[in-house]
Amino acid sequence: MSVLGIAIFMGFYYWFCRLRFGYTFSSALLQPVTIAVFVGLITGEMATSMKIGAGLQLVYMGVTSTPGGNVPSDPALAGCIAIPLGVAAGMNAETAIALAVPFGVLGVFVDQLRRSTNAIWVHMADRCAEKADTNGILRAAFLYPAIAGFIIRFPIVFIIDYFGVNAAQKLIEILPEWLSHSFEVMGGILPALGFAITLTVIGKKSLIPFFIIGFFAVLYLNLGTMAVAIFAVCFALLLNLFKLKEEEA
Repeated sequence: MSVLGIAIFMGFYYWFCRLRFGYTFSSALLQPVTIAVFVGLITGEMATSMKIGAGLQLVYMGVTSTPGGNVPSDPALAGCIAIPLGVAAGMNAETAIALAVPFGVLGVFVDQLRRSTNAIWVHMADRCAEKADTNGILRAAFLYPAIAGFIIRFPIVFIIDYFGVNAAQKLIEILPEWLSHSFEVMGGILPALGFAITLTVIGKKSLIPFFIIGFFAVLYLNLGTMAVAIFAVCFALLLNLFKLKEEEA
């Protein structure tokens, strides 16, 4: 697919996934690893796309709460911009991840603009309710916010993805080796930071030993991630079984 086609697709994708049609379905589409699958399909670079998406997913693992309804960062915008740009510009995963974080912050401001425009549709729905106009209420609740969201969200992703490819390629070419290496280091640290935030969110000291066991099982026993996950599930089931027996006793 051409750069124009990719930019159009990603613009529509960002708009659609942010419509919030069902929290389970929508929440899955918002994740960088899901975005990476679609980028891989349309670019034919599935391996590179998934490397960037998986690394970016780790960065946002700890973004689980929305205090006051506000997201601290927008993984969807970061993914819709950084993954296709990283693939098109031939970036390594670490560099693309490091460059993605500012786009996630930009998504917060985009969402605030969208929320501000929603106040218009709320008052419109109130006026329709006074007239018992149910169709008007539905339009104010679904149609008009969707159109406004498209006007706000689509151009940002489209413009950056379309015009940013050449800029990203030139940036990679002119960056000195020490600076590009710095981006790689930052990109390697950010996923670890995502893990740390996730552990903080869990907030249970009793779970730390299990994390340490899993870490050293991978490091010293050379077990694969899937093998450790299977052992962890079985271990959790056994602990739960013993706990139930203790309660029954």
